[in-house]
Amino acid sequence: MTRRYIRQLADGDAVEQVFFVAESCLRANRHGGLYLQMELRDRSGSVEARLWNADEGMARRIRAGSFIHVRGKAQIYQGQLQLIVNEAEVVERERIAWQDFFPHAEKDLALLTTRLRSLLQTIRQPALKALVHCFLADGTIMDRFGRVPAGVRNHHAYIGGLLEHVVRLLEAADRLLGPPGTLFPELDRDLCLAGIFVHDIGKVRELTAEEGFAYTDEGQLVGHLAIGLELLNEKIVESERLTGQAFPTELALRLKHIILSHHGSYEFGSPVVPMTPEAIFVHYLDSLDAKVHSFARDIVADLNPHSAWTSFQPHLGRRLFKGRSGLSPLEPPEGGASA
Repeated sequence: MTRRYIRQLADGDAVEQVFFVAESCLRANRHGGLYLQMELRDRSGSVEARLWNADEGMARRIRAGSFIHVRGKAQIYQGQLQLIVNEAEVVERERIAWQDFFPHAEKDLALLTTRLRSLLQTIRQPALKALVHCFLADGTIMDRFGRVPAGVRNHHAYIGGLLEHVVRLLEAADRLLGPPGTLFPELDRDLCLAGIFVHDIGKVRELTAEEGFAYTDEGQLVGHLAIGLELLNEKIVESERLTGQAFPTELALRLKHIILSHHGSYEFGSPVVPMTPEAIFVHYLDSLDAKVHSFARDIVADLNPHSAWTSFQPHLGRRLFKGRSGLSPLEPPEGGASA
């Protein structure tokens, strides 16, 4: 049977399909009956689902990270598509075609990696050049850098998402700061590029794409800012051994400051706020790419093809305008694309 992806489902469709369980929670309705509230995913997106008349045994079997074969019906409820599940059976992982369930970056990851290295090779400052080389030469870091998402759900939440996010930032910085006619001559181009490269480097250990997109234990307990600082310190020591020279103290502080301040405010998790021109530059580029991507993703992923507006997006605090032309279900990605 040809697979039907979530973005192909419409109100009233009968559903008999395998999905990845991103979230699962046993809840009680107002009459005291138990039901299973789930977020189900495939590579095209996610959908809320409810399995009525559930019990604790069912909740133990159908847990986040599992795959289930679903029989049920799609329906529009309060303007949003959801699945009403009549039957659900856990499916063994060995029977799963993983490419059907986890979205990938739209661009070829090998090409993105090549572009990453090409942009970083334009760094001229000797200490930064040696430092970046130490990161690029670390096969473990770079393998994970090319696979993990940039986030579990908020932005670039797909295989290769971190790599694509960082390359987009480097491309933007290269155009704003590169010769001829630098737009911001007050900024240190090399420091900006190096700062962009390492600002989220801690996510190689904070996040995993092995069995769905999730936080590692280290990621939950420590977070990517602290992990990034640890990795930076390790590579500074390596670069000093490589060059035989001490890494400039102030340069190390400026790089560390970019990592620690790139969320921009205490409210969003930065232990310090940006206090250098390069730090504020990286923060705003990072925020711009994340927000534009988030808007575009939510518009594409909206499951009501008959409305010119998305449903309310809690993480943005608003609905988004999709436009009134060509309102129709979107086709699933070919070969692998972001959701």
